[in-house]
Amino acid sequence: MVSLSTKTVAYIDGEPFEIEPGETILKFVDRHLGRGHVPTLCDAPQLEPYGACRVCSVEVAMSEDGPRRVMASCHTPLAEGMHVFTESRNVRDLRRNIIELVLTDHPLDCLTCEVNGNCELQTVAAKVGIRGVRYPEGKNHLDRTKDLSHPYMTSDLSKCINCSRCVRACDEIQGQMVLSMHGRGFDARIIKGLDTSFEESDCVSCGACAQACPTSAISDVHQSKAIEATETTRTVCTYCGVGCNLNVKTKGNEVLGITAPVDAEVNHAHTCLKGRYAFRFYNHPDRLTKPLIRYNGHFQEATWDEAYDYIAKRLGEIKAEHGPDSIAGISSARCTNEENYLMQKFIRAVIGTNNIDCCARVCHSPTAFGMQKSFGTGAATNSIEDLEHTSCILVIGANPTQGHPVTGAKIKQRLMKGVPGIIIDPREIEITPYAKYHLQVRPGTNVACLNMFAYYIWEAGLVDREFIEKRCENWEEFENGLKSLDLDELERIHGVDRELVKAAAIEYASADAAMEFHGLGVTEHSQGAKSIMLIANLAMMTGNIGRPGVGVNPLRGQNNVQGAADMGCQPHQGAGYLPVTDPEVHRMYEEFYGMPVSDEIGYKIPQMFEAARAGKLKALWLMGEDVVQTDPNSEAVKAAMNALDFLVVQEIFMTETAQFADVVLPAASFLEKSGTFTNGERRVQRVQAAVEPLEGTKPDGQIIVDIMNRMGYAQPDYTAEGVLAEVAQVVPFFKGATWDGLGEQGKQWPIKEDGNGTPIMHVDQFKRGLGKFHFFEFKESSELLEHGGEFPFILTTGRLLEHYNCGTMTRRTGNGRIVTKDVLAIHPADAEKKGVESGDQVRLFSARGEVILEAHVSTEVKPGILYTTFHFPEHMVNNVTSDVHCEDTLCPEYKISAVDFEKVHDEPGRQVHENAAVPAEVFAK
Repeated sequence: MVSLSTKTVAYIDGEPFEIEPGETILKFVDRHLGRGHVPTLCDAPQLEPYGACRVCSVEVAMSEDGPRRVMASCHTPLAEGMHVFTESRNVRDLRRNIIELVLTDHPLDCLTCEVNGNCELQTVAAKVGIRGVRYPEGKNHLDRTKDLSHPYMTSDLSKCINCSRCVRACDEIQGQMVLSMHGRGFDARIIKGLDTSFEESDCVSCGACAQACPTSAISDVHQSKAIEATETTRTVCTYCGVGCNLNVKTKGNEVLGITAPVDAEVNHAHTCLKGRYAFRFYNHPDRLTKPLIRYNGHFQEATWDEAYDYIAKRLGEIKAEHGPDSIAGISSARCTNEENYLMQKFIRAVIGTNNIDCCARVCHSPTAFGMQKSFGTGAATNSIEDLEHTSCILVIGANPTQGHPVTGAKIKQRLMKGVPGIIIDPREIEITPYAKYHLQVRPGTNVACLNMFAYYIWEAGLVDREFIEKRCENWEEFENGLKSLDLDELERIHGVDRELVKAAAIEYASADAAMEFHGLGVTEHSQGAKSIMLIANLAMMTGNIGRPGVGVNPLRGQNNVQGAADMGCQPHQGAGYLPVTDPEVHRMYEEFYGMPVSDEIGYKIPQMFEAARAGKLKALWLMGEDVVQTDPNSEAVKAAMNALDFLVVQEIFMTETAQFADVVLPAASFLEKSGTFTNGERRVQRVQAAVEPLEGTKPDGQIIVDIMNRMGYAQPDYTAEGVLAEVAQVVPFFKGATWDGLGEQGKQWPIKEDGNGTPIMHVDQFKRGLGKFHFFEFKESSELLEHGGEFPFILTTGRLLEHYNCGTMTRRTGNGRIVTKDVLAIHPADAEKKGVESGDQVRLFSARGEVILEAHVSTEVKPGILYTTFHFPEHMVNNVTSDVHCEDTLCPEYKISAVDFEKVHDEPGRQVHENAAVPAEVFAK
């Protein structure tokens, strides 16, 4: 309550309360008196006001004694001085009458209903004072047959009250339009797709409808157990860089279900099917629960002490005989910031080498490198919330609705509402039909397309000269490069009509605020880092930096790929991106760690494999990475694993890589440990253990601490708070980060000493001082120059909504029922020439190996282009991928492999193509 003399107010039942601009009566009441004070049925905080049920009705007057009108509070705007009466007799009678009418056509089986005690209709009925129904029982006109066809989604539409919350959730949140209201009057009912089942519909299983439903009309397979939960733990999803907040419901030490917090700034009551439903891997029978040591070619169970003693002994021997640089570590973006920090500290301070890298190497290392060169910081410039403020969206080399589903849904919603979109991608992706322009480039030609894009901005006179003069350098060199371009040659190279590129470029440059997003379709190329710098050029030359609704924003692949790099898991930069070769930085690290550390740049992941095959790298420690399945040219990776003298793998399952290990250490899943993840918008968020680690397993951070102590370095036991405090002392942009200070929403780094975060970067100046322009000419991939003649098709790869990279976790959940295999997308013209139809088995082969995949004939790719995913180890798609790398960062060029394909005929003794290496079996060392 506030004073009338100091605030703009309205009144609730005679008491004055402060108002906020633009809020409805219901939001006003909810904010001051709590959600539920005014009952609702059709309203939900994650949905737009609808005004269908009228249960939220209140009386409204413009003075305390003035005439009153009954209004639906959910969509009625609040006005200054308004008097709202929430509990008048008229209002109470109206609400009770509405609920009575609803109940006449609703099964009165509350005691046996699966959501008994957790049903909004039940709660509202009790609140409005229903003790009996005065009206005769209606004919419940809906089929009582439950739809149990789907691995996750269920429905019992006899419980439906026609509030349309599910329909609106599908439309407004996910943008999938699967659910709709069919029929009129008493025949009105919810249908899925064209009146089919969940399984046969286009449902993407995000669960937004189930969370929105006020009864059990639409639910999921976990809900009936989830209402038994005794605890709810807020944590962060492990599956991608969006960083969705989750409410994990548990009883005892069992996870019963997961929902999305309504107040989460990142995902606001929304998740994808992985975050909400794919959690059953955590206690799957396949989980590793005992350390394993290889003796005489076979794994034997061991105690933790035996494993630690053996590891310490072998690493000590190798270090003594071959030096610290004969040992390396690969950290994991699936692990917390604190665990990644400890991993790099172990390698640097205990082992004494900078041979530390992480999976950022194989995805976004070109982003970090390129943006550091252009801006001084290798991370997103803006927040996802800025989508609400942009007037043009540019998406390059990303499929956000598949790879980053919640952010993808937000992008899709903005495109559907008319914000102009530009897609630069070799494939027609889900959001392409909603975009204004699709520049369907040939894979590997981003540099050619981006140069032409920039040229047309310059030619049209849409360059922000004032921004460039004040805040940038090297413009003249870049401008001269643009003047030298051969547009005919560029058009031939990238394969897109120049007039379409010109129109898209003018659209981007003319927008008041243009926001760019990019993914691995930009970075995983031989010119990946150069493409990033060209994207930065576009933002700088149009002034789209340092304000809401603009910027350069990488869509980070794994949940903590940003954080793993922030923590120093790369061979040339320590924690906080400080260069290991700088004498002052080197001295600081030695003083902080209390140990000598190397000042020489270590091996990147591809160099580790090369050094292992050459006999220079003797030992490797892998934390949560399945490099055999996920890194390119699998045969070369296997050869590197076999060449090592000693391999340690921390994992939760026996992966393809773990099968090569000398010691396997059973780690804890994200549900079983605490720490922080940093999402794609630099938001550092708390991960909080919902259950205890599975018996026999340990958090990755504790494993690293144990081995550090076993090898003579005193490191306190792992706690999220303790390690975060240490990180804050050495990482400049974590200076103000504390466990309690992060709160429920997290903070976006740089986190200042006062604890405040930074939603927008480079507002007044760039981190490097002046933003720097770069010009690069297009250069064809050596993969195509070397092998394109013999293997005439270009294979590009990506991932699916339902699975997570190598699928180690998702394949052990209901997701494994939804998508069961990798398939090969082939253009109809190419399929016809090869005599291939959808569903046929085809042999895909390259200069490195071959795989057998099912054909999917589709126009999503152009002729000459093939596309597949890499989620299933039985296919091992990376047997055929190229080991060409980004020229600047050694990020693998997954997006271009010269290949050919043919239909598989069931012929005995089928011959392998003479240039295709036969994949070797995984064998015991």
